[in-house]
Order: sequence, then structure tokens, then C-alpha cells
Amino acid sequence: HRHLLELLKRTTVHGESNSALIIGPRGSGKTALLNHVLKDLREMKQVRENLLEKPFLPGLLQTNDKVALKEITRQLQLENVVGDKVFGSFAENLAFLLEALRKGDRSSSCPILFVLDEFDLFVHHKNQTLLYNLFDISQSAQTPVTVIGLTCRQDILELLEKRVKSRFSHRQIYLMNSFDFKQYIKIFKKQLSLPAEFPDESFAQKWNNNVQHLSEDKTVQDVLQNLFHHTKDLRSLHLLLMLAVSAVTVHHPLLTAADLQEASRQHSTDSKANIVHGLSVLEICLIIAMKHLNEVYDGEPFNFQMVYNEFQKFIQRKAHSMYNFEKPVVMKAFEHLLQLELVQPLERPSVRAQREYLLMKLLLDSSQIMDALQLYPNCPTDVKQWAASSLSWL
Repeated sequence: HRHLLELLKRTTVHGESNSALIIGPRGSGKTALLNHVLKDLREMKQVRENLLEKPFLPGLLQTNDKVALKEITRQLQLENVVGDKVFGSFAENLAFLLEALRKGDRSSSCPILFVLDEFDLFVHHKNQTLLYNLFDISQSAQTPVTVIGLTCRQDILELLEKRVKSRFSHRQIYLMNSFDFKQYIKIFKKQLSLPAEFPDESFAQKWNNNVQHLSEDKTVQDVLQNLFHHTKDLRSLHLLLMLAVSAVTVHHPLLTAADLQEASRQHSTDSKANIVHGLSVLEICLIIAMKHLNEVYDGEPFNFQMVYNEFQKFIQRKAHSMYNFEKPVVMKAFEHLLQLELVQPLERPSVRAQREYLLMKLLLDSSQIMDALQLYPNCPTDVKQWAASSLSWL
């Protein structure tokens, strides 16, 4: 915090340009740290007099440099200044934008902070032009500019081109989720507890006593331990607690261990298995056919024709409740599974390739299919038996 605050203060107060990367796993507080530093900056008298412009560029939205430049223009409110001007290069366009923000000499120029969220995604832009120009400007003595990148990739410097790396200051701030399970329990209690200024004091006391009991409960600790080992990202804890608290009603005013168990079950629900619940019986049959092919050929890829043959075997030998669909109808059902990304082609299909013979792989494992079938509404008995049967029936 102190290091980043000092860095940004030098930009806003003394007009120095700089660049830095904040690196850490998801949920380690990279954005929170930056926002906290900016809040402290705004409260300083010298900084308030020298306003800081802050274009924020999320890598997920700025898919190329052209889009990023438009977004910078919009956030700096320079659309009218740019108008219909045509620029020879990206660098020329960016230099014009920064020139438009200048108010005389370097000491009185408006300081600018570029925040590049998901910094690693900008690395994949063509020739890394945006990064090159931003780092280049942050080394020049014209407009005071600081570039801060936020990323969860530890190897980020290896992804930068040589010319980009040479213009980066190599300042890196590493954040880690270093708390242990005892501290995690304390965070759990703090997040759930009601504050002292809560209007209904007697209820707040009952609630907080209940939270204390929950934190000592073995069942609750098991739920939290599972989540803690899965991810230390506090956003996952917040989501779990939100699901649990939503069970609180007038008639059920205090949380129980069962509420947290149910919240944990919802939190860890398998999204792919949920998709299976909405499929037609024909599509379920095709998934079971693929499951059997995986078992027979030990996970080797398959094609539609093999799946169709497997389905036909089932219809002829076992099925009493299933209608024998025409091949084009079965093909359509198979294509729907492709769209839902439950099945994936091994390579991009060419125009001439026959669709029936494209190699595919199933993105569900056997246990996911069986769990989903248990919850599938009105699943025909012979379909369930087919799914549960081993290779012996072939």
C-alpha cells in the first residue's frame, strides 16, 4: 500500500511518469488495494488541486488496440476534440489524446493513470502496440503518466515482447492469500456478524451469539474447510454466506448448520450436470451411448456414426419405451449437444468433411452422467438401466 501510494503521489504531485504491475491470485485484493490507494490519494490536499484522470481498461472488453483507444478517448471525454481526424498510426493517435489534456508545461499537465485490468489479455493484442506506446510514454518526460497492470499470471514478464519489456519499469507488487484456516474462521465470523450500530440491539446480540456458536460447530467447520481447500478467494465465501443468509425468514430468524450445508451444496452444484436436466430423452440416450463408447474404447474419440449405431443397438435390444427416431432427427439432437458444449470436436471441421465422421469427445464424465440421471424428471426405467449397465450387455 505504502509503495503504491508513493508511486502515484510522485505522478500527481511531482509530475513523474511510471509503470508497475500488481500480481497475485484471483481474490487476493489487487483491485481493492488500488482502490484503497486512490481513495487515500484523493484525500490529500496537494493531489486534489492536481486532478488525476483514470482511464480503466478491462482486458476482457478491450479485445484489440482499436477498441482500447476508443475507450480511452471516451473515458477522457475527448470525442469532440478527436472528431473526424484521421491518424497515420496508433502512436500518433495516442500522442494527440495526451496532448489535448496538457495545460501548459510538464508541471501543470494533467496527470493520467492508466489501469489495465486482466493485463495478461493485452499481451495477446497484435504486436503489443498499446502496451508499447503506454510504457513508452511513461518513460518520456512529456505528460505525467502512470500505467498500472493487474494480473494473476506470475509469468507475465516472459509474455512481453523485448521492445515492450525494455520500456517497462520492472516494478512488481506481489499479493498473496497468506491467511490460514483459523484466520479464515475469523473472516467468516466478521462477515456474518451484525455491527454495534444495528438498530435492534437484542436481535443483534442473539444473531452474533449464534454466529459464534456456528463458527465452533464441527459441521460448519467441515463446510468451510472444503471451501478453504478449494479456493481462498473470499468472493467464494461471500457467495456461500449470501446463499445461506437468503434462507433467513421471520419464522426462521437465525442461521443453522443445515442452512450452510444446503448453501454449500448449491454453491458446488455442477453446471454441466444441471444442463443435462433440461435435455430431451433422445439427447440423454445419445449421452449414454457416448458414455458406453468411452468405456469400450477407453476414452478414445468417437464420431456421430458410432454414437448412432450404439443408440440403434439399444433400441433393438432393450428399449420398450423409446421411439426409433429417423437418422436426421438424431443428428439434430447431436448437434444440439455440440451447441451446449457437452460434446466437443477434436479439430475445426472443414467445409468438405462429412459431419457423421468428425471425431468428437464427451465433456462429461461417467459420475456426472449418473448423478444427473438420478435427478432427471420422469426418466424411462430402461434408459436408466442402460446407463447403469456395464460392458457385458454389448
